[in-house]
Amino acid sequence: MSGETILIVDDDEDIREIISIYLENEGYHVILAADGKEALNYVFSVKLDLIILDMMLPGLDGIEVCQELRKEVSTPVIFLSCKSTSDDKTMGLMAGGDDYMSKPFDTGELIARVKAHLRRNRMLRQVETDNTFERLIFFPGLTIDLDSHTVLLEGEEVAFSPKEFQLLVLLTQNPDIVFSSEELYQKLWGAESLGDYRTLMVHISKVRKKIKQNSDKSISIQTIKGVGYKFCTG
Repeated sequence: MSGETILIVDDDEDIREIISIYLENEGYHVILAADGKEALNYVFSVKLDLIILDMMLPGLDGIEVCQELRKEVSTPVIFLSCKSTSDDKTMGLMAGGDDYMSKPFDTGELIARVKAHLRRNRMLRQVETDNTFERLIFFPGLTIDLDSHTVLLEGEEVAFSPKEFQLLVLLTQNPDIVFSSEELYQKLWGAESLGDYRTLMVHISKVRKKIKQNSDKSISIQTIKGVGYKFCTG
């Protein structure tokens, strides 16, 4: 959808410009930032639809920027990094990122991922609009508000990243239904996993941990060995 606003944060001017050209050719409005402080200024002053964030930034690095913005906003974040280890990918996701790409990256693949994240967000908003009678999801100790994208556990608001929120909503709207890892990946990221489920596993782990720490344990996300995951009550 043209007109959506994307923030590109990278200290490499060439990378910023290349990504910007491709995104603008797709009809997106692009904002550029060279460091973490500048990025946060935009995050808290401009309505953003997606953020492309380099992990290795001068001053505040990408991890710190993501952790800070997650205190206030749920805008999808795609991390870029010159490192490609699974530990770096996990670190980015644990900080609140929604996706991760290693440098050098294929620009076409990056644009495809941008479109997938934006499409998923539009679909989620549309579902919330169409199903007005399901704007609140209730379970013992858990309340999910689809309008405000907030989660209350034992009456206390707990922060969930966009993908964590989408995962929780999908599972709680289908209690006791088992989803395979591939099904969950495709529903959340709009693409095939190609057998790499680490991203999904990190998000499952974070959502599960938050539920366990803040509930009376009457709700849980169970792993069905060899099959997938399901949301359980009681």
